[in-house]
Amino acid sequence: MFNVGDKVVYPMHGAGIIEAIEEKEILGEKKRYYIMRMPIGDMKVMVPIQNVEEIGLRQVVDEKVIDKVITLLKLDSTDQSTNWNRRYRANMDKMKSGDIYEIADVVRNLMLRDREKGLSTGERKMLDNARVILISELVLAKDLKEEDAIALLDNIIYEKKASI
Repeated sequence: MFNVGDKVVYPMHGAGIIEAIEEKEILGEKKRYYIMRMPIGDMKVMVPIQNVEEIGLRQVVDEKVIDKVITLLKLDSTDQSTNWNRRYRANMDKMKSGDIYEIADVVRNLMLRDREKGLSTGERKMLDNARVILISELVLAKDLKEEDAIALLDNIIYEKKASI
């Protein structure tokens, strides 16, 4: 169970802060919800407390994990299928996991692929979503402003590209 003020990650949506725990009646059914404020896009999300484990809601990682993620982002891209559909499904599975290392892997691979060969519309959308998820967790884990987290991520990938 999480508490008001906890920083948590909602897989496929990103990191946020629990602002309230409320009981709401939706479609005639009363349920308790975490009310999360997402730092990027200033959006609020309601997460049913009874579905937290199924959804995969988890605590935002600490700075040690962020340092490992930054190291991962600096590595070469992993081998990926040349088949767009297989690559897309593999990346989607990584994103659904909610694991920050998997999200970072998707971001790194797609950013590098974009610079080398370009991305399809579907992969471009996936990259944008994965970046938002990763950046939102960087913002909360390292107490950064959104623009600083974006600059940090871009600098890592640009440095990597420059060294290839």
